[in-house]
Amino acid sequence: MSVVTNASNDRPGNPLRQLTLDQLRQRTSAKWRAHPADVLPLWVAEMDVPLAEPITKAVNDAMAAGDTGYPSGNAYTEAFADFAAERWGWTGLGPERIRTVPDMMLGVVEMLNLLTAPGDAVVVNSPVYPPFYEFCAFNGRKVIEAPLGPNHRIDFAALAEAFELALGRGRRAAYLLCSPHNPTGTVHSGAELARVARVAADYGVRVVADEAHAPIVAPGTVYTPYLTVPGAENGLAVTSAAKAWNLPGLRAAVAIAGPDSAVELARMPKQMSGSTSHIGAIAQTAAYREGGAWLDALLVGLEENRRVLAAALAEHLPQVVYRPHPATYLSWLDCRGMGLGDDPAAAFLERGRVAVNSGLPFGTGGAGHVRLNYATSPEVLVEAVERMAAAART
Repeated sequence: MSVVTNASNDRPGNPLRQLTLDQLRQRTSAKWRAHPADVLPLWVAEMDVPLAEPITKAVNDAMAAGDTGYPSGNAYTEAFADFAAERWGWTGLGPERIRTVPDMMLGVVEMLNLLTAPGDAVVVNSPVYPPFYEFCAFNGRKVIEAPLGPNHRIDFAALAEAFELALGRGRRAAYLLCSPHNPTGTVHSGAELARVARVAADYGVRVVADEAHAPIVAPGTVYTPYLTVPGAENGLAVTSAAKAWNLPGLRAAVAIAGPDSAVELARMPKQMSGSTSHIGAIAQTAAYREGGAWLDALLVGLEENRRVLAAALAEHLPQVVYRPHPATYLSWLDCRGMGLGDDPAAAFLERGRVAVNSGLPFGTGGAGHVRLNYATSPEVLVEAVERMAAAART
């Protein structure tokens, strides 16, 4: 099967320009209810967009039919496999190599359970998505950091040192790779990922790739799934349509095995697939099958917003260091030059009425930084930067 675009709207407009603040404030999700109404929320990974029409139709049809039971069949995994083949040239994802899971982090935890035991270590590239720390600690794993280099790329000397430390206690270890990277937006190149596979093999460390943001890569930038590079045959990966099509409330994800790790994927409890949201799987199947044109329009809008954000920061907050990277809709802002201490997000919220994520929970390298979600209209983005600048002057 091939990916089908929305034939009735082959070139939708920029989804980031289609909703007003008044419309967005009617939403009851975390982004719009965690703070008072005078706050511009640019924090949690929700986008200010309407849903792609094929997703809305698929969910409405299911609800109208009362199709709200337990999940069944392979439509979701097959839709992802076809999308991966079409977008990235990733083929060979037969049923023995792909399973549904309830959401991204539960899939990550289950994969780490397959490869490690309580007390073992999990290596991460800090600063990184805070749930990596939280879920690993909750599950009895020790997190060891291999900080990114100053250009937000993998520091292979730090990675080797972390592997040595992880294995120095005579235990097993896994490497939880965030690709594309959250919060920096870095797209690891195919050459870098192949080097990851070689270094991991040299140390006997197994790789689990979190590829939640895989579809959100700027036009003209090549995205390489980890399991497609030489040497990654014994790796595992998890991905989802939730981030790219704004479906965090319709959770579902797919767990994927390299050719040599299918035996481990087969050991994942069958209850994981049975616990996937049926409506979530329906929504995400529609996204992969018919949401391509909407996604393409979003990617163009996000690329515009990267330029808007860079220009606004240069004009209003030149002391902030921003290195635009071509993936995700998240920016990692170095605010140490502003004199706001280790947690500038607190000042932006209190004095500027802008909610961004504090860098502190992202681990080493997070102090003095914030994560800003630029998946909003350019007008809101510029206003947020102006408010942040005003907060610095207060």
